[in-house]
Amino acid sequence: MNRSWKNTELIFLSLYALAFYTIIIRRSLQLSHDNLGWLFSLRQGWIAHRMNDLSDSQWRNFRGNLPVLTLVMGIFILVANILRAKYCLKGKGMSIVWVLLSLSYLSYLHGACVIFIMSIASANFFLVKIFSQSKYFLLVLWIFNIFFLLCNRVYEGYSFSIFGQRLAFLDNYRGTFRWHICFNFVILRMISYGCDYYWAQRDSCFDQKNHIRRCHICSSGKKCYLLLQERSVPTDKFSFSVYLCYLVYAPLYIAGPIISFNAFASQLDIPQKNYSAKQVAWYGFRWVLNLFLMELLTHFFYYNAFATSGMWKQLSPLEVFIIGYGVLNFMWLKFFLIWRYFRFWALVGGIEAPENMPRCINNCYDLESFWKNWHASFNKWLVRYLYIPLGGSHKKLLNVWVIFTFVAIWHDLEWKLISWAWLTCLFFIPEIIMKSAVTAFQAKNVFSEFVLRELSAVTGAITITCLMVANLVGYVIGPSGVKWLISRLLQKDGLPVLGGMFTSFYVGTKLMFYIRDARQSSHVGVLDIAKRPLNVGLGSPLLDCDHPISSALLESQNFGIQSRENAHATDEQGRWVFVWFLPLVPLLKDLKSFSVLDWELPLGSVIGYFLFFYIKPTDVKVSFSPFYPLLSWIIVLN
Repeated sequence: MNRSWKNTELIFLSLYALAFYTIIIRRSLQLSHDNLGWLFSLRQGWIAHRMNDLSDSQWRNFRGNLPVLTLVMGIFILVANILRAKYCLKGKGMSIVWVLLSLSYLSYLHGACVIFIMSIASANFFLVKIFSQSKYFLLVLWIFNIFFLLCNRVYEGYSFSIFGQRLAFLDNYRGTFRWHICFNFVILRMISYGCDYYWAQRDSCFDQKNHIRRCHICSSGKKCYLLLQERSVPTDKFSFSVYLCYLVYAPLYIAGPIISFNAFASQLDIPQKNYSAKQVAWYGFRWVLNLFLMELLTHFFYYNAFATSGMWKQLSPLEVFIIGYGVLNFMWLKFFLIWRYFRFWALVGGIEAPENMPRCINNCYDLESFWKNWHASFNKWLVRYLYIPLGGSHKKLLNVWVIFTFVAIWHDLEWKLISWAWLTCLFFIPEIIMKSAVTAFQAKNVFSEFVLRELSAVTGAITITCLMVANLVGYVIGPSGVKWLISRLLQKDGLPVLGGMFTSFYVGTKLMFYIRDARQSSHVGVLDIAKRPLNVGLGSPLLDCDHPISSALLESQNFGIQSRENAHATDEQGRWVFVWFLPLVPLLKDLKSFSVLDWELPLGSVIGYFLFFYIKPTDVKVSFSPFYPLLSWIIVLN
């Protein structure tokens, strides 16, 4: 396609996006206003005398405990850093300091139930040390941990009275937080410790020198996560004190991000240096801006309250789509804030964990990229400890079923989560087939390139639609609502909505193509690195002789190592659209900054449009347009 056609198409797509979000925001505000009396868990807010949607228990608890968490964070970091500096503590010394601090933290959270955590953790440690030489060790390790994962859920964290009436009094001291919920993350760490110990005793095929030469982060004197993860630590690092510190490390204990044992233990001696103190402070300030965005979202758009109240069956197909779309964006921003808070805590403490939300939910047009960027640290863990040992890309169609079933069980023992997992697997199959066909097809002229791009956009629209349906089933309507949803969308008033939804996703996919093309044209150096076989994608593979990795697997993955220093090139086309379509600042910000570590699409647009227009429902008769420039700059700076 020539440049003038691309410019014209981009303008049309941007105008469509403008209309789309205008409709979404208007209807969302109207829905929230008209059903105010029927929605549960709304609390009096602090913005414009509005009610605040606190129907999500995770967000409500996190938001309510934020002052206490921040106080604990400050005390722990202060104590740990003073002791490190005064006594020149290294790995073992810092592990003991953090174990003591973290156990005091766990004692407040779980009370006497810390006994259960210590007992299971100790049993896993001795299992690893005793059976690590067996060729069936990995199977035994997985069986042991899945057994306790299931038992913890079935018995709801156990009761001390099960072990005798003498211990029954301890049930009165179970703390403020259910220990078996947090223990799901401990399970992942116990598996990571066992696998890393098992592989450390075998010859590794990871070529550290070659990696440092090829990786632009490592060649600059820093250490990328791939290097920290794949490079085995010395045997003395697998001691009980370091192991226990890894399991209960306070900043990452409750919600992660998930980090491998190798990566954690290697940073106990020398704290991370990839982020300077100024960058860490800026990271925290940006988090505060995102918190403000969430407050705006929950004060004006009651998406999650609709989902939890069960009112979606009384809504029109268009309203069901709006609520479903809003719930997904709310969930993304909720986890974004929670995970980044604890990652910030870890960074201040000297441990760099992977970013969990490296890309906005609305900037993913296929399932593979979506799951690489939603809970990305868990994705890396799954690839290293499950996907590669099961055969990697050689058995990809089979592996996705095993992996997503495990993910569903790990989250909770609920049929709607199992349904969500299996639906996602079903939707993966056509995508894998289509990607194989596209890879085999070679565009020989301009027309074939145009056809390929259009087919890719249609495929992206279908994928996003499937993703919406799977997440609606998993988090809103449940398996019982599938039949209702299908019949509702196939009715006379549902078909236009289905068509409009598909068209909107098609337009969104085309806009994502422009963002991708702009990045590619501006980051030739980064792309050269991405094409090299050392870059990995769903996570980092285990480069171990016991688990050979085919070149097909390496090519199918994209670790996405990108330098933040090199991620701010400017595109002339993006700047031009930025000037003429100011309300699309959040949508097209990515063309301006090319930063994959920011939220960049409709979340900002939704709030931005709201503040840009004179929204005047009967309960809000104030123009908020003066606040829009401020929010636009928040989005750009973020």
